[in-house]
Amino acid sequence: MTIRVLIVDDDAIVADSLAEFVRGMGHAPFVAHSSAEAIAALDGAERRGEPVHLVLADVSLPGGAGVPGGAGGQAEDGFSLLKRIAKDHPATATIILTGYGTIESAVKALRLGAADFLTKPVVDAELRASVQRALSQQALLAETRQRRKPEQRGAGALQAIVGTDHRMQRVFELIQAVAPSRTTVLMTGESGTGKSLIAHAIHKASPRREKPFVEISCGSIPETLLESELFGHVKGAFTGAHADKTGRFLAANHGTIFLDEINSASPGMQLKLLRVIQERRFEPVGSSHTVEVDVRIILASNQPLEQLVSAGTFRHDLYYRINVVSIDLPPLRERISDIPALAEHFLKLQAAELGKQLTGFAPEAMAALKAYRYPGNIRELQNIVERAAVLSRRPTIGVEDLPGHVAAPAATAPVAVAEDGPWSPVPLEDALREPEKRIILKALRANQWNRQKTAEQLGINRTTLYKKMRALGIDPGESEAA
Repeated sequence: MTIRVLIVDDDAIVADSLAEFVRGMGHAPFVAHSSAEAIAALDGAERRGEPVHLVLADVSLPGGAGVPGGAGGQAEDGFSLLKRIAKDHPATATIILTGYGTIESAVKALRLGAADFLTKPVVDAELRASVQRALSQQALLAETRQRRKPEQRGAGALQAIVGTDHRMQRVFELIQAVAPSRTTVLMTGESGTGKSLIAHAIHKASPRREKPFVEISCGSIPETLLESELFGHVKGAFTGAHADKTGRFLAANHGTIFLDEINSASPGMQLKLLRVIQERRFEPVGSSHTVEVDVRIILASNQPLEQLVSAGTFRHDLYYRINVVSIDLPPLRERISDIPALAEHFLKLQAAELGKQLTGFAPEAMAALKAYRYPGNIRELQNIVERAAVLSRRPTIGVEDLPGHVAAPAATAPVAVAEDGPWSPVPLEDALREPEKRIILKALRANQWNRQKTAEQLGINRTTLYKKMRALGIDPGESEAA
């Protein structure tokens, strides 16, 4: 598909330079030198059935007929053009460029619907990233607009999540319950359990679905840069701050911001986050100007925050403030019954991407997938399936297509030894796993898979038995069918 980009700048040299840059990204640029020309180009493209995907517009433009604010005006006409695009061409994203950017201008542009606000001279890498973000966001908005009814949008938000496990069904219920509000959501779970996917689902099922979704991993950004990344900074705030920078909170205005790995935030950053979560206001680094935002905040931690609070490394007041609605994502090893559906889902995606005919998994391959423990959770399963899809020479994925540590767990798993046998260091939990599994299976079969009776004979409650079955890979569906 051809991506059409309209560049609006009254400086012909700047416009031509931007057009060359856009062309280098593989998109189709065309140029207008005033607001009036821009509106005419947008309307004409719409009539021809070739709508413009993105507009790069200078904030200071000559006005003209049909542009609110009158002809010949300067400075404010870029904003007037932005209003007109938002009203008449909602499927078109806009990035505002300016040679004299301020925090106030950035706030105004983003509140009027701009995808981004950049200060000239724009660094190539920054512009490229901004264009890619704007186009990705606009593609997502186009997808949501195709769903006519609100309930259809909510259902669509959950379609990307695979899971029939009872704990995942609870997650689905929570997504639908919290999506309509601005309630802060805290997600917990091991790395790779799908926290980012759940955050996207909440946003897509919410009234903010057509506004920005901004994601940032607090653990991947050095502490010295995290404050600037979140709240932005003004020119001269520190060495290397050559221009004002819009932070992620402002970029997410009227939308949703997802703060992943919040457990890695320093005590000082935790205090700043406490204020912005409570008041939805902050000051960019080096500025005394307070910025207010309307943003939905979703947070995630891959460590139990209550333990960090007890250890004194996480503020208790912040913990209680963010723990309004908590969603706990189970590790994949506790969702054994979901592994076949997830594996088939990832295989279908890979088949489409690779252009290969891949029909499914051989029984022994699926058995190996279900027996594996997945320290990397869903992300690891996806990588395993991707590798198998690439290597397989047959439509059906065989056990030989799986990595060795997955295909032959018995070769690497610890083995219980006789009392007088050689000792090899092994975690006690792993050493006891197979004997415990055999005992539970034997009891279940003796009681015709009656879990209540089995639990009583084993001296545990029914819930504990159910959890052990999940953890040990004993499919509850088999017990129900037996």
